[in-house]
Amino acid sequence: MPELAPITLQTERLTLRFLHASDTQALYTIHSDPAVMRYFSGTAWTDPAQGDADIARALDGYSSGNGMQLALVLRDTGKLIGTIKPHAFHAQNRRCEIGYALASAHWGQGYLSEAMRATLDYLFKEMNMNRIEADIDPRNLASAKLLERMGFQKEGYMPERWIVNGEICDTVFYGLLRRGWENS
Repeated sequence: MPELAPITLQTERLTLRFLHASDTQALYTIHSDPAVMRYFSGTAWTDPAQGDADIARALDGYSSGNGMQLALVLRDTGKLIGTIKPHAFHAQNRRCEIGYALASAHWGQGYLSEAMRATLDYLFKEMNMNRIEADIDPRNLASAKLLERMGFQKEGYMPERWIVNGEICDTVFYGLLRRGWENS
């Protein structure tokens, strides 16, 4: 994929934008929370430098065209409360994967639903994606409900796919097709 130009998406309560170097501390605060990282394929961050490394990976993804990590910023306060990350773009197949993280203080308030709607709309309409995929820990019921609300279909199950903090974890795969999004 070619280099990704910076975008800004607006929802009722959020601004979604590319990450900035100044986002390091906010990212660290989110990802150092064990509750947020419970179902990630990695452990809770323990060093603020991990925020710098995440931003460096995001900048590399923008320039290579392989990732588009967006900050979820509250419009009324300017506070970064999470990220949504379309990545692993496959240009020929018009497919990508999506992941997300939200500060636990903002769970259950509909922010990820807002961000997902705007991001999925952008991916299908502006980037001409045909398929978007997500893989989650089957115990992450909130994430499963979010994906299903967005129209994703459960497509597969892989036992013992990840080992996180020494714990063997399964994966459930979800997919959303362009025609499913357009018909919703």
